[in-house]
Amino acid sequence: MGYVTNEQLGPIRAEADASGEGVVDTLVAKNVLSPTIVAQAKATHFGAEFVNLGEMRLTDDVIAAVRRDVAKRFNVVPVRKEANGIVVAMTDPSDLDTLDGLQHALNTDIIPAVAAVEDIESAITRYYGGAKDDSVSKMIQDITEGEVEVSKTAAGEVDDGSAVDADAPIIKLVNQLIVDAFKLRASDIHLEPLAKRFRVRYRIDGMLHEMKSPPKRLQASIISRLKIQSNMSIAERRIPQDGRIQTQVGGKLIDLRVSCLPTTHGESIVMRILDKEGLKLGLPELGFFSDDQQTFERLIGLPDGILLITGPTGSGKTTTLYAVLNYINRPDRKIITVEDPVEYVLSGINQVHVNETVGLTFGAALRAMLRQAPNVVMLGEIRDMETATIAINASLTGHLVFSTLHTNDAPSAVTRLIDIGIKPFLVASSARCLMAQRLVRKICKRCGAPYTPTEQELRALGIDAAKAATATFKKGKGCSECNKTGHRGRFGIFEIFVIEDETRKLIYEKVSSAVLRTRARELGMRTLREDGTRKVLAGLTTPDEVIRATVMDMD
Repeated sequence: MGYVTNEQLGPIRAEADASGEGVVDTLVAKNVLSPTIVAQAKATHFGAEFVNLGEMRLTDDVIAAVRRDVAKRFNVVPVRKEANGIVVAMTDPSDLDTLDGLQHALNTDIIPAVAAVEDIESAITRYYGGAKDDSVSKMIQDITEGEVEVSKTAAGEVDDGSAVDADAPIIKLVNQLIVDAFKLRASDIHLEPLAKRFRVRYRIDGMLHEMKSPPKRLQASIISRLKIQSNMSIAERRIPQDGRIQTQVGGKLIDLRVSCLPTTHGESIVMRILDKEGLKLGLPELGFFSDDQQTFERLIGLPDGILLITGPTGSGKTTTLYAVLNYINRPDRKIITVEDPVEYVLSGINQVHVNETVGLTFGAALRAMLRQAPNVVMLGEIRDMETATIAINASLTGHLVFSTLHTNDAPSAVTRLIDIGIKPFLVASSARCLMAQRLVRKICKRCGAPYTPTEQELRALGIDAAKAATATFKKGKGCSECNKTGHRGRFGIFEIFVIEDETRKLIYEKVSSAVLRTRARELGMRTLREDGTRKVLAGLTTPDEVIRATVMDMD
């Protein structure tokens, strides 16, 4: 269009490459181009209409065709109605995700037009009104820029909200942090004091994402507010503390398990979000393929024995245990659990919360519960010889026992139990199944598209050319549904080690976990990576997710 010469473009392109910005963005930032010229160029390039919203007067019936929340979410403005749909002004007419989302939200065809980004934002404010923005970013901006006056104590410090009403800025900011995390499906909220800033991160689908950080000067007041909510001592800053917060978000009751840890630059707080209504998973939702599910259903239906689920922290062991209890929970079975803490309350099941301060340890609770004549016992975690001995003895006296261990793979659970102090013949007699698991992220259903993996990925997963030819490889492109990550939700990959007569003999002979693993594979055990590879071939997850979560199988 003649607005930029080749002489101007050379140094701009070099600067854009060095900074990682786009060439067009750099041209706009340098005031070589205006946003309006860029919008006109986009319209010409894509064969779309360019509209100058500042010079238009839109009628009420046109504005009513697109709801305010839809206009704000997709950053669009309706221009006019036509027989075959609605003409909508947007910044990028090639954004298929926005076009598809609009068509789905409005249930009509969308005809894209192009307008400058500033014109769209001002038009949204002008026609839909500048309604109050309750996002964390807006609250932080208002506090930082002084639009909201933060209460001060007599000593001149920012007030922690303990003696003010519910509209105090700090209280509203802390509440909104929790609401935003819940809406983004986060499992944890991390508030971390660093040398010069106060970092906020959400863990979504197992990965940490950094959010807009509050000013460092609000650090003490935010931490104090959370300590008050979770019944911790705000005067004690030298030792770790634990607490709980119960709150409602969007009509749903959620629990937050709060941990406070003194660090070099202040107290670090991590809040684990426990959604009580979110734990209604059946076995298929955990990620089992039909053959593994049949095997697992047969094992959890046994009358006695011990079934151990192993894996590191955050690998979904507790979720699997609760799904199992839901599956076997029937009126003719008495189920008792011992947990520290009880994370989710299940109807029809007796759950015991360990309280070591009054002497209710795992061992004491286990001994007492066996006098209650249960059919099924669930032990949150086998931690020491006392709990392991009681659990093993319970499984040998006609009880079905479920528990967890922290080991990397399934056969290593045998070695771990023997190391704790359990005799090999007791392990061999009681164990029915040892299952290791990991969590991998699902490909987003909305933006998942065919994908060709690299040779290194195929080699790492042991996929040959014949398998690759018949596989359905997919990868998410990133959309508004998955926050541009390409992943939404997680499921498990599993290593199921069924204890049969031959492996029982090996356990009794106290062979190493490597020998036990080799023999288990010969007898048909599928490793974590092999199960993950099956799910990659089916187009459920990506090769890099399985490679990240598992170690390479050694033949």
